[in-house]
Amino acid sequence: MNCRLSNKNLDILFRTKPYAELCYFGKRLHDNHIENYDLFIPAVPNSRIDVHVPFTLCPEEGLGNFSTPGLEGHRNGKDWSPVFVTKDVKKSDNQITIISEDSIAKLRLTSQFILDDCGVLQCQNSLTNLSEEPYSVNRLSITIPIPERAQELMAFSGRWIKEFFPHRIKIEHCSYLQENRRGRTSHEYFPGMIVGTTGFKEQTGEVWGIHLGWSGNHRIQVAVKSNGKRFIQAEALYCAGEISLAQGETLTTPWLYATYSDEGLNKMSHHFHEFLRNNIITFPQNKARPVHLNTWEGIFFDHNPDYIMKMASKAAQMGVERFIIDDGWFGKRDDDYQGLGDWYLDERKYPKGLEPVIEHVKNLGMEFGIWVEPEMINKNSDLYRAHPDWLLELSGYQQPEGRHQYLLDLQNPAVFDYLLERLTWLLGSYDIDYIKWDMNREIVQAGHNGNPAIVGQTKALYRLLDILREKFPNVEIESCSSGGGRIDYEILKRTQRFWTSDSNDALDRQIIQRGMSYFFPPEVMGAHIGGALCHTTYRELNMNLRGLTALFGHMGVELDPVKESEVEQQAFAHYIGLHKQLRNLLHSGNNYRLDVDDSNAMQSYGVVSQDKKDAAFIIAQLTLPTYALSGNLRLTGLLPEKQYLIEILDLPDNIDPKINGHVMKALPYWMVNKTILSGDRLMQIGLPLPVLDPATAMLIRVVAQ
Repeated sequence: MNCRLSNKNLDILFRTKPYAELCYFGKRLHDNHIENYDLFIPAVPNSRIDVHVPFTLCPEEGLGNFSTPGLEGHRNGKDWSPVFVTKDVKKSDNQITIISEDSIAKLRLTSQFILDDCGVLQCQNSLTNLSEEPYSVNRLSITIPIPERAQELMAFSGRWIKEFFPHRIKIEHCSYLQENRRGRTSHEYFPGMIVGTTGFKEQTGEVWGIHLGWSGNHRIQVAVKSNGKRFIQAEALYCAGEISLAQGETLTTPWLYATYSDEGLNKMSHHFHEFLRNNIITFPQNKARPVHLNTWEGIFFDHNPDYIMKMASKAAQMGVERFIIDDGWFGKRDDDYQGLGDWYLDERKYPKGLEPVIEHVKNLGMEFGIWVEPEMINKNSDLYRAHPDWLLELSGYQQPEGRHQYLLDLQNPAVFDYLLERLTWLLGSYDIDYIKWDMNREIVQAGHNGNPAIVGQTKALYRLLDILREKFPNVEIESCSSGGGRIDYEILKRTQRFWTSDSNDALDRQIIQRGMSYFFPPEVMGAHIGGALCHTTYRELNMNLRGLTALFGHMGVELDPVKESEVEQQAFAHYIGLHKQLRNLLHSGNNYRLDVDDSNAMQSYGVVSQDKKDAAFIIAQLTLPTYALSGNLRLTGLLPEKQYLIEILDLPDNIDPKINGHVMKALPYWMVNKTILSGDRLMQIGLPLPVLDPATAMLIRVVAQ
């Protein structure tokens, strides 16, 4: 039995006998009656195995595959080279489940594929031990073959305050291997990659995008075999001895999400964004995402309820809709050396409790949020003094600190119950609408009863969040991990937004947010306006760039509004108002990144409404333009035959449309005259760009007439 999954854009074809293999993953085929799947079998070259070696769903060394196998494991040194023969195939409209077995090794492999209407394929492998003897698993992956014309790779690397920076390499021989061993999704290696035809861009080229939905260690490989065949392989990364299956036990991989686009990166992103909006993101349908003010960069650990209420009053005047108290409200948390784990209100700072602050915030018409970091503990805490054995550690070793803190062992039932009780107390005792769930260190020596525990720790976190979501369904949760250290689809099933980066430097944020947008829509991307002086880079940037950069996400403010001048407060209010004006468009439309001529100095992107009648685009000048003129900006996503009015919503302070810009003798015609142009002209010819200073931006809106 051969199988096919199809939607309006994609086709996925499988040969299933005697071994299961994915033969085609790409553009929808017009041929609705593909009978002879043997046509996928290639030639057999000399000096090789004498028969065609199928590249199966879990590539096996025992069949003659010399690439990285999909499964590595053994049973006391035996059953290390299994071969899975198809036993059963179950097919529904959008789902295929293929069950294969090795009767000698006594293993069962279940491969599941679900094709969503949005164009995203979900893939998962499960391995079951059928023997009475335990089976040790070193690796279990999901493998997706890609065509030979996919010769370029785009991946995302970074570090703290510099997440999602893209890089490209040509894939011709051997492998590109990415491993994350930091115990969380990580800043360094986002678990997603894109491969495509040479030179693929935002609007052109064929691309295949994948993302592994997993918040622990991972391994992703893009490989070229010596016969030219290519594949992507993704998996949770297991420590030595971490996985052992008793009889009847099953190990299941994280979900791999994959999609294909024949129109460049934008279409790929649309598939991922639509899939998230329809299947993963949980948010009240008719509720606008409230504008935040977080106290962290304003007061750090210095909590004074009377002063915090002044901050809230100023925040409300600026248009803020949710006020969040960050780190410093609990235990004896006066700095980051102490207090983590003591989830009791600090009565020194809040002698009257949190109620007066919360009541004040609510009376101002805002929601109230609070910061927590439940997975962590300081040794200088009452909790550690009472339970030093609750650490996630390897006994006898000196574990290095990270931010002066350690992890709690979430697989320890006593730890789990304590955290659940404390969080239930917090959310049940106070009128809290939102929690910022932080995780500020990497995991070293992750031992539970002496055994490796990254997988168990990650799953225990999921379980804790699942219980809290069920108990408090109206409380929103943000995933923060020193900024963008835990951003993935699996944690998003349990949270409503991400803190994209600890950096509010708008120049860096332009690149960070663009990188994140390949896989995530704007509404889950926490994007705040910080102070003029960025606390992470000490770079001073104008309000124009800071405001417009934060506009294209889930907007917030990160500072002390009491200390801001009246002029600055009005500027914050302006950009908050602008965000609210565009919020419905930004959080429901299709996101487009534009291909610009001077890409080293400028970037442009925007959002187009689903009916293509309304759009907003930002032009961000990152550095000095390469040439005296910046060329034309060609928009995209519009209706060619429609007429659109061009509106300028925001400009740098030193450009006055009634006069000129300080680096221009004259502005482009459309900036000083009412201009209506066809969508075709805007997309094919574009708009002549003004000359902008470095670190400035402008915002335009195009509305169908």
